[in-house]
Amino acid sequence: STGTWTTVWTDGLTSLDRYKGRCYGIEPVAGEENQFIAYVAYPLDLFEEGSVTNMFTSIVGNVFGFKALRALRLEDLRIPVAYVKTFQGPPHGIQVERDKLNKYG
Repeated sequence: STGTWTTVWTDGLTSLDRYKGRCYGIEPVAGEENQFIAYVAYPLDLFEEGSVTNMFTSIVGNVFGFKALRALRLEDLRIPVAYVKTFQGPPHGIQVERDKLNKYG
């Protein structure tokens, strides 16, 4: 189970290199000591098509609870058009939501 940092026998069934995120840049935060911005890219094969939940769980998952990190914040997320096109969208439009919540404008 790669997500829990525990090695299990099924880890050997596939190459994890195909699915791991890659850090392609690190920059210091201007005016802040010991703070950095890391740029990380993930392969689209990692994500289940059309699942926002799967995408966010894969990207942030347990890392926000990782005790070795004192502070962590997701500042930006860019989703390739090819992946966005797999989302079906909500089952109904904004008008239905406004009617349910009685919120308009």
